[in-house]
Amino acid sequence: MGKFLTDFKEFAMKGNIVDMAVGVIIGGAFGKIVSSLVNDVIMPVVGLATGGVNFSTLSAELHGAEVDPATGEILKEAVALNYGMFIQNIVDFLIIALSIFLALRVIMKFKKKEEKVEEAPAAPAGPTQEELLTQIRDLLKQQNQK
Repeated sequence: MGKFLTDFKEFAMKGNIVDMAVGVIIGGAFGKIVSSLVNDVIMPVVGLATGGVNFSTLSAELHGAEVDPATGEILKEAVALNYGMFIQNIVDFLIIALSIFLALRVIMKFKKKEEKVEEAPAAPAGPTQEELLTQIRDLLKQQNQK
């Protein structure tokens, strides 16, 4: 059991797992922002452009509700196909995908710039330690011969 816990701790504390957890949390918050953008900004404009249609309420009734004729009580709820919400979720997805694409594109541009800076030619390397020692030895030999 101790080995299992040690292995699990190593797995959970790896950088990739922590990075992924942070990404999921930020992604959830980002999803709320995009959903608000779609629901509160984009869809009202689209609804206005389509004559005031509210997409979230669009539906097709597949089976009507069953009502007790004597009391007026609903016995079975109506069965509806809520395709308006589906349209709204597609718009959500497209905006999220576009946002992620644009963010990744910007990140990749920065990475390419960093790679170009790193690929710049390095200053010429100086002589190695052995080469310096060889030169010193040769100079000492020349002085001793004089």
